Amino acid sequence: MKQTIIFNKELISRYNLYGPRYTSYPTATQFNEDFGEKEYYQTVIDSNEDFLPKPLSIYVHLPFCNTVCFYCACNKIITANRKRALPYLEDLYKEINLQGPLFDKDRVVNQLHLGGGTPTYISHENLIELIDVIRSNFTLLDDDLGEYSIEVDPREIKIETVSLLRNLGFNRMSIGVQDFNAEVQKAVNRIQSYEQTLNVFTEARKHGFQSINIDLIYGLPKQSVSSFSNTINKIIDINPDRIAIYNYAHLPNLFKTQNQIKEEDLPSPKEKLEILNKAVESLTDAGYIYIGMDHFSKPDDELAIAQRKGGLYRNFQGYSTNADCDVIGFGVTAISKINNAYSQNSRSIEDYHEALGKNKVPVFRGYKLTSDDELRREVITQLVCHFQVEFRKIEDLFKIDFEDYFSEELKILREIEKDALLKISNDFIEVLPTGRFLIRNICSVFDVYHDQENSKSNFSKMI
Repeated sequence: MKQTIIFNKELISRYNLYGPRYTSYPTATQFNEDFGEKEYYQTVIDSNEDFLPKPLSIYVHLPFCNTVCFYCACNKIITANRKRALPYLEDLYKEINLQGPLFDKDRVVNQLHLGGGTPTYISHENLIELIDVIRSNFTLLDDDLGEYSIEVDPREIKIETVSLLRNLGFNRMSIGVQDFNAEVQKAVNRIQSYEQTLNVFTEARKHGFQSINIDLIYGLPKQSVSSFSNTINKIIDINPDRIAIYNYAHLPNLFKTQNQIKEEDLPSPKEKLEILNKAVESLTDAGYIYIGMDHFSKPDDELAIAQRKGGLYRNFQGYSTNADCDVIGFGVTAISKINNAYSQNSRSIEDYHEALGKNKVPVFRGYKLTSDDELRREVITQLVCHFQVEFRKIEDLFKIDFEDYFSEELKILREIEKDALLKISNDFIEVLPTGRFLIRNICSVFDVYHDQENSKSNFSKMI
């Protein structure tokens, strides 16, 4: 299954502006502290009372890492003292026990994701305990049909941990690599051998993990077209089901550890595009399908299948096949999406601990979507997942006239159409092969909160 992708460097350079990744709409920049614990409780009650309550998706944030990767923009705690994780785990269990009774037990958990940080930083005993606490509060699937995934750092996992994770119900794994080149690894303080990665991958295959993803980053210090091509070729040889290639955004004013990276070591914007271009060419030649944003998959992976069938979705964990779930985020900074509202937990360990010490759900801000937000979210979701929007579907769902409602947006898109990034007909908007890598730009046309000047301080460049 060969896919047509046109990588037009001139257009990508011209359109390479700042903007959101649209794991939500509106984005977290719109969250505010007027939405707190009271509003969260009401949102959950309303979701239970729906005619057909949605199944659940659970995200658990485990922020601990043994060493710091200089590029990392995640909320994390760096410590070699693993006992420091124990008080946090106690708070995490308390939060899960506090929220479990809020949700009806017939709402099964279709999706479970452990992210970080480094989820496998905690001990086997703690992993077992964590899943037991979740299982005692929520209805987990036991038929292996759920999308249960965990992020893994090959430097921080024992081989026997893989079989434990499988026995606990995990059937998907995301392995962090970023780059195999020794100079790049030294520049970002992440020394990880090919053999370490291959061993974890092989063990995961042996134990029947259904889908294995590998994370890479382009634009890192000391990276070149040839060095990253070597990494891509090694990844292709490993043969994962999915590959995510993220853009490194150098924002040392926002993320202090990035100050350890020398700007003169970063590839130029021109070379960075060449790095991405070569990676895309190699992956598509190897038979991978471009799903969207940063993600590639094999044609028989469930993401590619869901995209072909029109069932692909995008949330805070990235692309998903579970479109109709309410998302519950546990842990510091975790984000939930229940019904038509988003909420976010406390940003600091101290505030998180204080709230739970008072038996309070640790929500510190959120956002309730308006009817306009819900409409625009659906349009953006269709674009980012399927590269098209059918006017009739949107009109039937929201009882609007698409061309009338979005008359200003369509004027802007008709200008973009002149560059052959998309095609507008009487019935739909279709993103063309040239425009697929610029999907964030196209989505931003429907984003009423997007402002290019303000975006510079909140978001990375789109490519």
